[in-house]
Amino acid sequence: MKHGVNGVALTVFVVFFLLVTVLGFLAARWRRAENALHLDEWGLGGRSFGTWITWFLLGGDLYTAYTFVAVPAAVYAAGASGFFAVPYTILVYPMIFCFLPRLWSVARSRGYVTPSDFVRGRYGSRGLSLAVAVTGILATMPYIALQLVGIQAVLDVMGVGGGASTNWFVKDLPLLIAFAVLAAYTYSSGLRAPALIAFVKDALIYIVIAVAIIYIPIRLGGFQHIFHSASQAYAKVNPATGKPRGELVSSAKNQWAYATLALGSALALFMYPHSITATLSSRSRNVVRRNTTILPLYSVMLGLLAMLGFMAIADGVGKGVKGYNAQLAIPQLFSNMFPSWFAGLSFAAIGIGALVPAAIMSIAAANLFTRNVYKDFLRPNATPEQETRVSKLVSLVVKVGALVFVLTMDKTVAINFQLLGGIWILQTFPAIVAGLYTRWFHRWALLAGWLVGMAYGTWAAWTVASPTQAHFGGSSKLIPGIGQIGYIGLTAFVLNVAVAVVLTVAFKALGTPDGVDETAPSDYTAEGPRPAAREQLPPHGDELPPVPTGGH
Repeated sequence: MKHGVNGVALTVFVVFFLLVTVLGFLAARWRRAENALHLDEWGLGGRSFGTWITWFLLGGDLYTAYTFVAVPAAVYAAGASGFFAVPYTILVYPMIFCFLPRLWSVARSRGYVTPSDFVRGRYGSRGLSLAVAVTGILATMPYIALQLVGIQAVLDVMGVGGGASTNWFVKDLPLLIAFAVLAAYTYSSGLRAPALIAFVKDALIYIVIAVAIIYIPIRLGGFQHIFHSASQAYAKVNPATGKPRGELVSSAKNQWAYATLALGSALALFMYPHSITATLSSRSRNVVRRNTTILPLYSVMLGLLAMLGFMAIADGVGKGVKGYNAQLAIPQLFSNMFPSWFAGLSFAAIGIGALVPAAIMSIAAANLFTRNVYKDFLRPNATPEQETRVSKLVSLVVKVGALVFVLTMDKTVAINFQLLGGIWILQTFPAIVAGLYTRWFHRWALLAGWLVGMAYGTWAAWTVASPTQAHFGGSSKLIPGIGQIGYIGLTAFVLNVAVAVVLTVAFKALGTPDGVDETAPSDYTAEGPRPAAREQLPPHGDELPPVPTGGH
């Protein structure tokens, strides 16, 4: 294991970091439109990205430090359960093939920038729209925090972050610098910055994976030795829990947890604001459909990356170190296995792989605040220029909020950052996805279901403890009435839907007024240009008179 500052690796890392920083600022002029101060331009890249740009952008958006650090770290720490991320990325694409083109079409037709815009227009409810917006912002912050943890892990292994320093400022200064640079070019260039940088990020990641999956097993004596070493390591008892460290193959008692994590994560992935923002930046409905068919190529990469957790065990990473931080396992493996120059290239891939999604996430959260809090409640007559300025400022605030999660939660199991966000964002699924197909649900019933799901999910996650953290120590808990451990997000989602269905029936039986649906059936299949409709919408959707509602 290498110690001290790895000068060569650090130099290569800094060179690539400077390259993407320059690209980030230059992106402000890339495909720049005349109305550059419009939120469509800053927050959605002018809705002009074609198939390949969208593919790289979505890949950069969805395959993050979660992929390169958190998933293989989960496999390193616990074994088979960490592979839940592979089936969930397989499950998600057939689902989004069905509903994402409809969301793109209605957003294009009506000028919607955020999923909350759609909810407000579909149900005529500012309250439900606000609930979806607040949930999106809240769920995004731990996801951004996960990206910062990934950058911090790379810096720690290179010897320039963390370490033994007890001074928090000295310890986190490199991370703060990276954070500041990210904030600066996001503010300047908007969605065009991560779209342009994503080309570099994906190229680096594929190079590193191709080399790692061939070169490292050769260095370690082959896959047979790797799996044998992992099996022996998982069989050892963890002193903190009194149970075996993990499993090479998932046992029957853990299959509910595995299945619910995979299904719940699949349902949640494209509810995240950044996933929808990247989708709405596409220039046509066909671009969206094509991307849902070619994005599974990334799932192959994810499966290979997960196996790096086994390789880290076979290499002896963290062996004998009490309380070893599993998030350092893969960067440390690269440092041990590769020559310094290629280790630096690998660290750059991880670091840039964290910067790209962090930028998109902060932009998406800022768009939610601007359109569905600031415009809907604080300044209904805000101009497009004012919206853009507010979004730019809020994108900075969101990053600061993510730092709170980094500083207050256990970073040794960073995958919980993403899973906690999934618990929350999954509660927006009924309002968004059901709304794309039917207007049967009552807006108040959906709001009540959301409230129940959020309350239960947050409470259940709060009560989960880990050996290092009293609260929010995990994302799985005993499922009421089943007696099996399962993903809290999926349990909360089932409660959410049940409440929404029961109350919808009750409200319809009582004749409770419903909101106005401003969309038309043709909006959901449209390919045409986006009209500037959003600015002319009545500012108080909840106050519109009810009209009969029917499914589209």
